[in-house]
Amino acid sequence: MVNKELEVCTLDGSIDSHGHPAVRERTGTWFAGILILVNQGLATLAFFGVGVNLVLFLTRVMGQDNADAANNVSKWTGTVYIFSLLGAFLSDSYWGRYITCAIFQVIFVVGLVALSLTSYIFLLKPNGCGSKELPCGTHSSYETTLFYVSIYLVALGNGGYQPTIATFGADQFDESDPSEQHSKIAFFSYFYLALNIGSLFSNTILDYFEDDGLWTLGFCVSAGSAALALVLFLCGTSKYRYFKPVGNPLPRFCQVFVAAIRKWKVQMFDGEDKLHEVEDCLSNGGRKMYHTQGFRFLDKAAFITPKDLKQMEENKCSPWFLSTVTQVEEVKCILRLLPIWLCTILFSVVFSQMASLFVEQGAAMETKISTFHIPPASMSSFDILSVVSFIFIYRRILDPLVARFTKKSKGITELQRMGIGLVLAIIAMVSAGLVEIFRLKYAIKEEKNCSHCEGTSSLSIFWQVPQYVLIGASEVFMYVGQLEFFNSQAPDGLKSFGSALCMTSISLGNYVSSLLVAIVMKISTRNEGMLGWIPGNLNMGHLDRFYFLLAALTAADLLVYIAMARWYKYVKFHGNNIEQGNNIEENVV
Repeated sequence: MVNKELEVCTLDGSIDSHGHPAVRERTGTWFAGILILVNQGLATLAFFGVGVNLVLFLTRVMGQDNADAANNVSKWTGTVYIFSLLGAFLSDSYWGRYITCAIFQVIFVVGLVALSLTSYIFLLKPNGCGSKELPCGTHSSYETTLFYVSIYLVALGNGGYQPTIATFGADQFDESDPSEQHSKIAFFSYFYLALNIGSLFSNTILDYFEDDGLWTLGFCVSAGSAALALVLFLCGTSKYRYFKPVGNPLPRFCQVFVAAIRKWKVQMFDGEDKLHEVEDCLSNGGRKMYHTQGFRFLDKAAFITPKDLKQMEENKCSPWFLSTVTQVEEVKCILRLLPIWLCTILFSVVFSQMASLFVEQGAAMETKISTFHIPPASMSSFDILSVVSFIFIYRRILDPLVARFTKKSKGITELQRMGIGLVLAIIAMVSAGLVEIFRLKYAIKEEKNCSHCEGTSSLSIFWQVPQYVLIGASEVFMYVGQLEFFNSQAPDGLKSFGSALCMTSISLGNYVSSLLVAIVMKISTRNEGMLGWIPGNLNMGHLDRFYFLLAALTAADLLVYIAMARWYKYVKFHGNNIEQGNNIEENVV
């Protein structure tokens, strides 16, 4: 009877909506996975319905100049992803992933409804303002406050939801089953694909209406899409697999450092039999982790001294004096992940330009084909098409080809993919800089011959296509690789935190981008009369220099990343069927 029960239930500790062990045939797998993918697509449509044109809303409706608008978009986008840490913490520690997703999606819907009403009632006055031809007037501090409260509610809802839904989707596949194990790896690619398909509608149809001044219509569609996403998510409640939250991880981490410091004078002896570990197959609510070399000082926290042995016999042993091997390895795991994570931030600085400076650059180019006007933000559709294409190319062609050549189960490792993403980001910035050089050349020539041509260039906006395509290709290698890497390498009790690391790198990338713009404008306007690299009229600036600066910084970051990737070793879990590389050579980019 026990063997039969083991055959029908998952082996990863997941439970169903009633708290019973999850039955493999009735819960999870692709039925639940597809619901989550559709939910992600609709929620992304809603989010980008606001985010993709926010820089233009700030300039045309709120009356901000280009540099301030770009900075505010970067800060807002950064805040979206910084909230991912809050969502991950609540998910892993207290609420669980399902409750966290539901609550933050409700906040997301409320923010979008508030934004729709605020824009319609207060901001879009006179009626019809907000287009390129008819900017809006000034607004009171009360109206401006309502606007910022609305968009930051959107930031809170989407930010807290994003890392949790990615991990919750991965939870629907049991790693102990070979077929589900393969599906789990594929899920992250399809998750990022759903994200981009959802944003495709925002970047084309919604973008067109919003660019024409129909902001309320765009925001209302976004609110409806988010509400539908929430309803679909709740409909799958009985079909999902769940994991119980394991409590606040901070005390567990602190226990390791405190125990290690208390034993800093203790002389350790070789041999893992001297290190403390529980006998159960699970530790702290997740799988036990194998002991690894490195950070040897932390091993003292798990080293059993005669005093510890006596307390264990008396059943008085405190975790503040003696930690388990798995506790120590959790801390080591996070310490190893942090350098890799830091190296991904500069990529996000490059990625953030697509929602700000790329749009402003496009707005200064020729955007008409006959009588049809192309909204500058809609050029990100080429980024989305690139993502869709390269996900297919990677999963169906490149990875199997490399796996056959190297004779390994996994073709390109996650670390190698992230390195390729950095290389493509460098090329994208060089491409953007070259386009800007040619745009300036045409604009200056036209201004000499036409006094009414200031602010635009006859260079077609389609010259931006290569930089968008390169950014899309780099996303597939960097962000999909990041999602897989951080989810697989994070301890079991911190899976949402692993996904949040990916989101937080995007957050800090936007903050760094905002800081870089501020520093560049400060330095480039030191001399009296200088307008700086990114002035209101881009024809009077040098945006190309900023793009080349980003390319140089990313190249330096790539060198540091290669060193960190060579140093990193993949973690290994007890009872895990997934082959985790432990050879440094596998990690070389």
